[in-house]
Amino acid sequence: MSQKYYIYCADVYCEDCAKEIMVRLLKESGKKMEDYEDKYTYDSDEFPKGPYEDEESDTPEHCANGPSCINAITLPDGTKIGDWLENDLTEDGVKYIKEVIEEGGPVAELWAEWYSDLI
Repeated sequence: MSQKYYIYCADVYCEDCAKEIMVRLLKESGKKMEDYEDKYTYDSDEFPKGPYEDEESDTPEHCANGPSCINAITLPDGTKIGDWLENDLTEDGVKYIKEVIEEGGPVAELWAEWYSDLI
């Protein structure tokens, strides 16, 4: 179900936003991508790590760039949220989205659609 995501500064980003961050950091540092090919030689606070996929979470994951995400989702009220990373949910995650869906709201409607097989 999931798409690729990257971890940077304790957050998750869609692939397009992570690549934009990488380009900016490489320009600022003067380093080359080859300097970061071995993920074990640096921390994710220094440079985005990934791509990762197929990780479960206790909540639906969206790109940390939020409304500034390259692939932002526009809700019916015009509000933008970060791209959905299509992550699988833990048992606690399923319980959480059921509670949120019960409360309602535009994001809850999307989650109800995306996780319809779980609710």
